[in-house]
Amino acid sequence: MDNRALSTVVEKLLSMGIVLLYIGLVTTTLYGGTVPAYQSAVGAELGDRTLAEATARVEQAIPPDARAVSATVRVSLPETIDGAGYSIRTDGDALVLDHPHPDIGSRAQPVLPDRVDTFEGEWQAGSPTVVVVSGTQGNVTVTLEAER
Repeated sequence: MDNRALSTVVEKLLSMGIVLLYIGLVTTTLYGGTVPAYQSAVGAELGDRTLAEATARVEQAIPPDARAVSATVRVSLPETIDGAGYSIRTDGDALVLDHPHPDIGSRAQPVLPDRVDTFEGEWQAGSPTVVVVSGTQGNVTVTLEAER
């Protein structure tokens, strides 16, 4: 009995098995470790950039020294970071980005003039946001709020 034709079939089946095993291992490695780590790093970077932009917009919203101050500046924020909602709030004289993911979130200190007496408010992601600056020459209030 001659079984030479069977050796070709076995060779092809072994080759396909090795290729499928390789694809399975690569997929498991990527989705098990590399891709989530990359997504987390990108989310943290976007969070830092968002907070830096928000800090810059707060600083730019405060007009030069004047008798009476009244300004409203719109601030554009991403709707989500890493697929989740977040908020930016004041904490003393700092801005804090709060996010459900523990690796995403940071704190920044805007450079505010001495005449800024009150710095308060909070922004929720996904809604239009503004910085409202009001007051007199020596008593300025800066408020983060939703656009009306």
